[in-house]
Amino acid sequence: MRILITGARAHLAQPLIPRLLAWPGVEEVVGLDWYPMSYPHPRFRSIRADIRDPGLAEHLEGMDVVVHMAFVVLSRALGRRRRERNLMRSINLEGSRNLFTAARKAGVPRVVYTSSASVYGAWPDNPVPLTEEAPRRPLPGFAYSEDKGGVEFWLDSFEREVGAPSVTRLRLHAVVGPNSQPLLNHIARSRFYIRGGSPPPVQCLWEDDAVDALLRAIQTGAPGAFNIGGSDPQPWPELAARHHRFTVGLPYGPTAAVHRFLCRFTGALGDPGWLAGLRYPLVVDCSRAARELDWRPNYSVANCVDLCWGAQEPSNPSPNPEL
Repeated sequence: MRILITGARAHLAQPLIPRLLAWPGVEEVVGLDWYPMSYPHPRFRSIRADIRDPGLAEHLEGMDVVVHMAFVVLSRALGRRRRERNLMRSINLEGSRNLFTAARKAGVPRVVYTSSASVYGAWPDNPVPLTEEAPRRPLPGFAYSEDKGGVEFWLDSFEREVGAPSVTRLRLHAVVGPNSQPLLNHIARSRFYIRGGSPPPVQCLWEDDAVDALLRAIQTGAPGAFNIGGSDPQPWPELAARHHRFTVGLPYGPTAAVHRFLCRFTGALGDPGWLAGLRYPLVVDCSRAARELDWRPNYSVANCVDLCWGAQEPSNPSPNPEL
């Protein structure tokens, strides 16, 4: 099996690549990214390319599976151009469309796409938990949520076209862990939460569980959408109290105003929409993944918070599925 990963320098790609190379049935892993990279393994090859490249298909020829992970999560990744929303949209939406179209042109049979639970949006009327049939309502103004939703809406029609590859959509919840976005790890260690009514349960995902889900998707080839999240969601005050003597509830309105102001000067706090995503429940049901991918989380949400408070060392990975 030959596997190509887009966004090979992405946070989640770092623990995925060695796990893939540990599979005896994998002939080659190709990492495609717009930044140069190297990995010391005889069966790994690197390609420096932009997923918006019109000639992208030539890099995908001969691949059995493409894992699409290239996506701008935080605008700060764009450096000085971080305030250019159109650039982020171009990479995420136009780049993803180009990638899927190139996969069809190159004859790639399967694509595993790391979508996001954010396609549902965090809304006050969200049922707990959300199944894959729940309406997708990305949060307006939350660029990451908007773009993940935009790719999925486009895929709905693309997958019906002749010659389109089989697509597995893994709707990953917020991934925390040693290789994850520092902002998400910081939130997991925070004493602050959004106050208002009864605190909703929160959910996240440990990176080893996310990698396990990717491996299961590659192994089974099951098409469709699958929610992937940690078990036993809990209200944030209860999670924060595990490591903080005092927790602090903040009113959403003033906090959002301060956040928007600070975002003018730094991208370290995430886009303004990130705060809105913490206001209401966004909990996903993962029973479909258990049935069709044979995937179940090894870590609860409380485990994720506890591990984020630890030494930030990778946990022992689950045994690789046989290929």
